[in-house]
Amino acid sequence: MTKTYDALIIGGGHNGLTCAFYLARAGMRVRVLERRHIVGGAAVTEEFHPGFRNSTASYTVSLLRPKVIADMRLHDYGYRVIERTISNFFPFENDYVKLGGGPGRTEAEFARFSKHDAKAYPKYDAALEKVANVLRDLSLQIPPNVGGGLASLVAAAKQGWPMANLDLSVQRDLLDIFTKSARQFLDGWFEHDYVQSAFAFDAVVGNYAGVSTPGSAYVLLHHVFGEVNGKLGAWGHSVGGMGAITQAMARACEDQGVEISLEAPVAQVLVNNGKVQGVKLESGEELIAPIVASNAGPALLYRQLVDQSDLDEDFQRRIKGFKTCSGTFRMNVALSELPDFSVLPGKEQAEHHTAGIIIAPGMDYMDQAFIDAQQHGWSKKPIVEIKIPSTVDDSLAPPGCHVASLFCQQFDPTVDWDANREKVADLIIDTVNDHAPNFRKSVIATQIHSPWDLERKFGLIGGDIMHGTMGIDQLWAARPVLGHGDYRGPIKGLYMCGAGTHPGGGVTGAPGHNAAHAILADRPLIRKLLRS
Repeated sequence: MTKTYDALIIGGGHNGLTCAFYLARAGMRVRVLERRHIVGGAAVTEEFHPGFRNSTASYTVSLLRPKVIADMRLHDYGYRVIERTISNFFPFENDYVKLGGGPGRTEAEFARFSKHDAKAYPKYDAALEKVANVLRDLSLQIPPNVGGGLASLVAAAKQGWPMANLDLSVQRDLLDIFTKSARQFLDGWFEHDYVQSAFAFDAVVGNYAGVSTPGSAYVLLHHVFGEVNGKLGAWGHSVGGMGAITQAMARACEDQGVEISLEAPVAQVLVNNGKVQGVKLESGEELIAPIVASNAGPALLYRQLVDQSDLDEDFQRRIKGFKTCSGTFRMNVALSELPDFSVLPGKEQAEHHTAGIIIAPGMDYMDQAFIDAQQHGWSKKPIVEIKIPSTVDDSLAPPGCHVASLFCQQFDPTVDWDANREKVADLIIDTVNDHAPNFRKSVIATQIHSPWDLERKFGLIGGDIMHGTMGIDQLWAARPVLGHGDYRGPIKGLYMCGAGTHPGGGVTGAPGHNAAHAILADRPLIRKLLRS
């Protein structure tokens, strides 16, 4: 007998679980359909070598909205985040920069290179925090459906009004953030390349661009609007890896009655006369529901899971042009010892080993990484962010050993990655080894996720960890397509609840939260459609 539900969720990533939780809490019968053997989407913890576990894709936490944490009572299910002693460590050719670590430390660090920059930093930090507050406020709001009549105009005015009341200086910073490159934006604040680089790195995380690419300043902002344990802008390690977060979410969902099915890949969204009917699984089983919400990205949903005959020609054209390319290459590494950096020697654990270790020595270096990828397919000298979570969570590796996450940019997803993945993985190891000469010999095992691997394993089209690029043309009400930025797709009853919607990528829970609230607001209309 065909099974019937109030709502079906395609994909058991953190946003799908968040959406399912809110719907079930409102009394709906919900089933989550996850194609992998483990719930969590890209936020999972897996063993990649005997005795070594790590967050195999998503790897650090900050952006998860406090409201989602509180509503789902994640702390009751084991959610725990350890803050970094310092936030980031940047090794350069003959020196280094440390960010964070308490009041005055960053200013003192900058003063070694530029008195001007040390003096400018508190003002920069305060200005960025004011702009970040705008994004925090917008992150849990449903964008207006531009073109949707008077109601959408009212919604747009309501969301835009707080920005109109900001100080003129903040409005100017907001305009700069949304229109300028990271280089242009930071040139207005700092003079020393090391200092600028320490902030510009955030602009190329999951962004196939250089620091001189127009619009890259926004991605910088996107990575600073989070918080950890109530501390704004902080980042931390999830104890048990990122999978501990989604496992906690899964338990919260199950306690609300959500049914979670693993190894249940969806083959097709069923549509009849412009209304969603349910889904068909790859097994051939059909599940019926008047509401389907997709945690899969818009490119996967509308290019592969929805029959093109169910979409109008203009929407087909625009979703075909939806850009998916984060330029990311992701590795997990089992280590016999901690890296010994030339500019800060020592293999005994120190505060910089617990930080984000960023190999991006200079603004020109980061721009050249993008130029190389455009010309040759990948960076000859990649940008590499290293996290060693086993320094604060010894459950992830055997005694005396460690696991490291290597998050790397820039890599063209159209390259034949099956033919080049091993070569590029060696290049990345060499890049780290240039700064920590013991690194290569300390490597016990690697797990490689090229852009193609990210697509095949996690369903990230183009290997895009953001489910779609974060340019101004694909943000807010235009994410993924203008007219459908409010989580409602062009098919009645079909919704989007993943990172391909506002506010975008990262482990935020915001798209799942917002989509659920859009669905709940629409329930009377859906019931009317079912009767018609």
